[in-house]
This record gives sequence, structure tokens and C-alpha cells, in this order.
Amino acid sequence: MKFILLSIFVLSFSVVAEPKFSKIGDFELEYEIAGSGEYTVLLEGGAGAGLSDWDPVFDKIAEKATVIRYSRVGNGKSTTIKRHFTSDEYANYASHLLQNLGITQPVILIAHSYGGNVARDFAVAYPTQIQALLMLDPSSEHDVDIMRAINLEQANKEIAAVKLADMENGMSNNYLDFWSKRPLPNYPQIKDMPVTVIASIKKNPNPPHLLASDQGVAKWGETWKQWAEAFPQGRAVLTEKSGHFVQFDEPELVMSELNQLIERLIKNKIK
Repeated sequence: MKFILLSIFVLSFSVVAEPKFSKIGDFELEYEIAGSGEYTVLLEGGAGAGLSDWDPVFDKIAEKATVIRYSRVGNGKSTTIKRHFTSDEYANYASHLLQNLGITQPVILIAHSYGGNVARDFAVAYPTQIQALLMLDPSSEHDVDIMRAINLEQANKEIAAVKLADMENGMSNNYLDFWSKRPLPNYPQIKDMPVTVIASIKKNPNPPHLLASDQGVAKWGETWKQWAEAFPQGRAVLTEKSGHFVQFDEPELVMSELNQLIERLIKNKIK
């Protein structure tokens, strides 16, 4: 529901610098690549996200690794479309983008919000292209379940209102993923690798819906804690300091967790 509600309001952004483009099939993807080093980081944004969604951490990551940010088809300055895409289709385009850029080593994938759907599909479909996963308050197919567990009648009213608002606002490219609630890849389909989830459990003084209530954010955090810690190398970080946009509220936390992921990768090599 976090990503469903945000889909009503999120606008596409782009950086001031002239972007580069990569041709994939009938579409062109806007991207920026910077930095160098032993590791390569791919940034997967949220619903409707453009390049600037990563402004708080992009340059910092470039100081220690090669980092790539891009706009999915229909977002930012990438090709405009009038059709719906699903997370597995977006994952396929991310894979092709890496190939086009000559990235042969597996990447560290950092994903925000709806990008978490794409990241999980990517990890299952392209296991040789990923070596670690860091998700920032990722979207969850269990958002409506959490709401209904708190108050079924109120939840159904709120969910119906949000769904109607989504339709009235023209439906985003990833609308099908918002509402189909199809099963997404879970452990153990995703290979054993370092996985970290940062989930926001920040309390809202005036929650606009059940998912933002104290019970809602607590269940949200517990859902992601259980998911992450099912991995042999999984880690969950529940933060009360960040809202949904962790990379803006706590960029230092994102960098700290990225550094820890890299340390775990180094330890895996030594073993």
C-alpha cells in the first residue's frame, strides 16, 4: 500500500546534466554511470522514479564503486509508453542495460520502493548478474493483508478508495503489479547471497491510512524482518528515523549498509 499510495503522487524527475541513453528493443533507457572500483552498483528506483531519486547517495557511492542509475521505460527521460509493464519485464530490461554497458561482473543491486519488486524478479531470473541485494523500504505484496489484519472493514474501504484514485489518475506503467498481488520471488528461489532490507517503522502522528498506523508500521517492519532473516546472509534494519524515502532521510544509513554488504562479499571471497 505504501507504493500504491505513492503512485498517486510520485512525479518523474531527471537530473540537470544531459543524460545518456541505451537502446533496448524499441525503447531507449536514460542512464548515468560514474565512479570506478572493484564493485558495480545498480540503482533501481521506485514507481515513477527518475535519476534524481538517487541524488543523496549517487556521488557517495561513486567514490567507492562504479554506480549506475537509470529510468525505467516510461519514467524520467526514457521512452514514453502507453502500456503496462510488470516487474519481471522491467527486470529483463535491467539485465539488457547491464549487457549494453559491458558490465560483466555481478552487481550489487540497491532498490527502493517498487524497485524492490523488480529487484526480486531480477535476482531470480538473472542470478549470475547479481551478488548482493540492498532494499530500501521496498514495496510488498502483503500491504493489503497487513491492513485487513488490523481492521477488515476499514481496510476494504481504504483499499477501494486508493484503487479508484489510481484509476482516475491514469494508472501508472506498473499498475498491474500494484493490484494483481501475484506472488513475487521469495526465499529460497533467490540464491544465497548477502541481502539487507531497510524498512521504515517511523510513527505517524496523523496516519492517513491503516498501513501508516502504529500497528501497520510495526507489522510492516516485522514482515520484512522475517523475509530478510530467512536468508543465511540476511539482515533487517528497522528505522524510526526515515519515512518511505530512506535515501533522502538517512543517506548515511544507506551508505553504512552498503559498506557492510561489501564487507560480507569480501569475507565470502576469503572463505
